[in-house]
Amino acid sequence: MKLIHHNYGKAKVRVLKVMRAGKIHSVKELDVQVMLQGNFNASFTQADNRLVVATDSVKNTINVFAKKHLGTETESFGSLLAEHFLKTYKHVSRVEVTLTEHCWARVNVNGKPHAHSFSEKSAAKPLAKIVSTRKGSVVESGIEELFVLKSTASAFENFLTDEFRTLPDASDRIFATKLKATWRYSKPPKSYAVANVKILDAMLAVFAKNFSPSVQVTLFQMGEAALKAVKEISQIHIAMPNKHCLLMNLKPFGLENLNELFVPTDEPHGQIEGTIAR
Repeated sequence: MKLIHHNYGKAKVRVLKVMRAGKIHSVKELDVQVMLQGNFNASFTQADNRLVVATDSVKNTINVFAKKHLGTETESFGSLLAEHFLKTYKHVSRVEVTLTEHCWARVNVNGKPHAHSFSEKSAAKPLAKIVSTRKGSVVESGIEELFVLKSTASAFENFLTDEFRTLPDASDRIFATKLKATWRYSKPPKSYAVANVKILDAMLAVFAKNFSPSVQVTLFQMGEAALKAVKEISQIHIAMPNKHCLLMNLKPFGLENLNELFVPTDEPHGQIEGTIAR
């Protein structure tokens, strides 16, 4: 028997940093995972722990670096973490840092944003992933759990008919999905935060404005828009699971339902994914 792959590290390291500019505070909350690969075979196959960096030490490193370096740019913080593990431990050959953000928005009081009080912004989570080796690094950013819905300008017609088809054509339907998208940077932008907002805004504008004959077409058009919006990204992967809204049958009650009342459901759902590159 032989070990053909291994990695290990620390996951679910939660950090929340308060950044103070006088009386004005900002908060940054991340869920961080760091995974290491390298000369650790003996720890798996021979019970030899001499080269093992304890996962508790990985956690402590994340916290110390958060105190010293964490700011508004998630990607920059992740890159510093990855660089540290490669520089500090010569037997580490690959570091994968995954960061998911929990976003907070300022509470408005009398129409003005409060200096130090916040509420949850939304369920959507910005994310970043940095993979670093001694040959270089790849930085990806993205968003997950972003629930978007359009109540019209969506259809699905003229699809394959076979013995198992029961779904009728739909010329006017609700289009709802919980978007996950990750985009890869070919070079750093001036600001990751600004670039990420541009990418997301471009995709959502396409979702809102373009008529959708299928999720597949809309997915591709959103990817095109992202690549046009920020020249520093080289490709984008998008997942758009259907969140079905089923028309409720009100005929037993003598009522006509003209695309007004629906039952939302997401099980089972269509899972549509694609990667668009330059």
